[in-house]
Amino acid sequence: MRSLLSFVLFAIFNSGMGAAAADAPPLIRAHAHNDYEHPRPLLDALACGFGSIEADVHLVDGGLLVAHERKAVQPARTLEALYLDPLRERVRQNGGRVYRGGPTIILLIDVKSEATATYGALHDLLKNYAEMLTVFRDGGTTPGAITVIVSGSRAPGVMAAQSLRYAAMDGRIDDLAGQTAPAFIPLVSDNWQKVFTWRWTGPMPAEDARKLKNLVEQAHAQGRQLRFWNTPDRPAAWSLLYEAGVDLINTDQLVGLQEFLRGRKSGEKTKSR
Repeated sequence: MRSLLSFVLFAIFNSGMGAAAADAPPLIRAHAHNDYEHPRPLLDALACGFGSIEADVHLVDGGLLVAHERKAVQPARTLEALYLDPLRERVRQNGGRVYRGGPTIILLIDVKSEATATYGALHDLLKNYAEMLTVFRDGGTTPGAITVIVSGSRAPGVMAAQSLRYAAMDGRIDDLAGQTAPAFIPLVSDNWQKVFTWRWTGPMPAEDARKLKNLVEQAHAQGRQLRFWNTPDRPAAWSLLYEAGVDLINTDQLVGLQEFLRGRKSGEKTKSR
């Protein structure tokens, strides 16, 4: 029954997959926060050109179900049906990339259930999609169309001990002070309100502005990307993060951030002429 439901859901969500080539150019700084809450999980974000997409997962009866809370899981809304299967089909159609000729994109998997067991199930599942994924083997990295990054309830010890991985790990601000390789933690994400005192009212205090600048420079010097959550979802906040060099900008407003980033890119081209 589950396989039938998954097939039906896959068909519904991917009814427009053949139009992939008409999607917007990729926006590598756009991050679809809680993407699965949109009318068409994954597809709405891809239609807007998003370069990073987030899915929350729960381990339920051995399967990975996509939902923010455990009580909201549905048997047909699996990680495979909503994300991995349509991504694989798209990569096959687009010559080995999610966006034809485009960059590697991020699939951020936010684990909401127990870390070790959930990661074990995820690792076993990702094996089936290895041909499209960035693979980490014996300290080396083979880039793919999609880099999976595990966030939320993480199992760093288990992941670090693996000689072969199909995912990297999302770090926290404290990881910028450590010696962990960027191949293991390519992205550092944290809660804005735990890192800064400013709450987006009035001018940003000079101390917080310096701290943000230093964190961006530190992450980039280490070859990592930086992201914050719990930030206002509006153009003024996007602008501040963009100008500061924060790599991934969170949003639940896909079209709004798409238009904002397109406007910024257009403005940069005009200035460079």
